[in-house]
Amino acid sequence: MSHTNNNWAFAELTANEVSNLWSSYLKSSMELRLFEYFNASTENNEIKQVIEKMLNQSQQNINELTEIFTKVNLTIPLGFTDEDVRVDALKVFSDTFILYFCFDLTHLSMSTYPIALSDCTRNDVREHFQKNIAFSVKTQNEIVDLMLSQGVYLKNPQVEIDSEVEIADSMLYLNGFFGGSRPLNTAEISNLSRIVHRAQFSKMVFVTFNKLAKTKDLKQYFSKGRDGIQKVLDSLQEVLDKENIPISASGDYKISDVEMSPFSDKLMLFFVNTCLGIFCFAMISQAMTSSLRTDIVSKLSKISDDMKKYYGLGILLAIKEKWFEQPPQAVNRKV
Repeated sequence: MSHTNNNWAFAELTANEVSNLWSSYLKSSMELRLFEYFNASTENNEIKQVIEKMLNQSQQNINELTEIFTKVNLTIPLGFTDEDVRVDALKVFSDTFILYFCFDLTHLSMSTYPIALSDCTRNDVREHFQKNIAFSVKTQNEIVDLMLSQGVYLKNPQVEIDSEVEIADSMLYLNGFFGGSRPLNTAEISNLSRIVHRAQFSKMVFVTFNKLAKTKDLKQYFSKGRDGIQKVLDSLQEVLDKENIPISASGDYKISDVEMSPFSDKLMLFFVNTCLGIFCFAMISQAMTSSLRTDIVSKLSKISDDMKKYYGLGILLAIKEKWFEQPPQAVNRKV
């Protein structure tokens, strides 16, 4: 039995495992560069302690993944290097904004690593993703506690709930148009507020990266993203305002004007395309599947279509700049 397990542990990687490991390496190498700069520019000791933990975890991930790639003779991705970060650059983000960055990255991990784990069978690969899930849960709890203690946590809406069980008695429950809509249910409130909070953060990332970007094409791309996210906020805020549901917003998305960007254009584009893009699609998909009012589904569908077009342009831009690393692909057997 132990002999079988040992053989299984070192079986050849499946396509799913290669894809997940490849993505994990790129994500970890990007995060390592972000955390290196955040660690150097953060002044708050409590926030710095969180960053140091996340920095160490990113480096540990890269070491583990390099070992797995080497073991199976798989090419190690280029990822992001010392050339993609200027640790000595002047402070751009407020400490609170940096904490929001860290919080957002734990959310990304919580949405991607469990899917990766469910796709994998090889023991060392599963162990890698299990450890990352456990670390992300622990770190996210620490960040929430720290945000609450510093009074910067963006709380979700609290609403008065009807105490009686009710059964929908007509198809009008689905109606969201022509003034006949029912009140939002808690799933819809939860999903909309989650997207609004994420959009607020994303908008400030676009504003900051637009100022930091060196090339005209990238500045235009980030500017277009900022305008698109504002349309998302306006569209969903309209629904919440009609229901008199308040959404908290941060007053500390503060950035400073600096002449030298701490990050390369390549890293900023990858962060936007991968972290903002993939996570936004996941949130919107979840919201669409759990929303039953037709007006909300219609708005979310429009947002999703617009985002597909926008992030498609981002991939084309990465290819044009020769920054897009092709994931491993199957041997062409048609030749």
